[in-house]
Amino acid sequence: MDAHTSSPARSVLEAPDIARVLTRIAHEIVERAKGADDVVLLGIPTRGVHLARRLAARLEEITDRAPGEVPVGSLDITMYRDDLRLRPARALARTEIPGDGIDGRLVVLVDDVLFSGRTIRAALDALGDIGRPRAVQLAVLVDRGHRELPIRADYVGKNLPTSLRETVKVQLTEEDGRDSVLLGLRETAPADGQ
Repeated sequence: MDAHTSSPARSVLEAPDIARVLTRIAHEIVERAKGADDVVLLGIPTRGVHLARRLAARLEEITDRAPGEVPVGSLDITMYRDDLRLRPARALARTEIPGDGIDGRLVVLVDDVLFSGRTIRAALDALGDIGRPRAVQLAVLVDRGHRELPIRADYVGKNLPTSLRETVKVQLTEEDGRDSVLLGLRETAPADGQ
């Protein structure tokens, strides 16, 4: 997540841990949704999309559905962020909504790290422009605390209380060549919402 680390990061989750928590989250989704018939998973780029795809595969295994039956897509929130003027320009990611849309469905937003809550607020705004889900839930791999908005995850892989001087970096095989969650220290305190 953060590029300004100054000390060696220590691993808090490795590949088997990440696989285990994704399986647990998938079971929790099935239990709370009483199946997965109307569930749509939308990952927030970049790593949230990979996590959403992995969750979809786990949901299909758990519910004996064929590969590709659990709708999964991506939701780019770039233009909905409240810090656009504070950060350098960034490339737009893709928004891909499954063919049946999201209207009347249970949408589970998927992200790697929940921090201030501003990314999720932007995702809710973006979602409102696309359709009207029956309900929206949030699944995150890591909740590191420090909320600035009243947003809470419904499904959390690992609660990782951190200080503002610490950084959380999620690495996923699809993007980084390995699965891990690293905790490190930054040289300076983060700007708002990082």
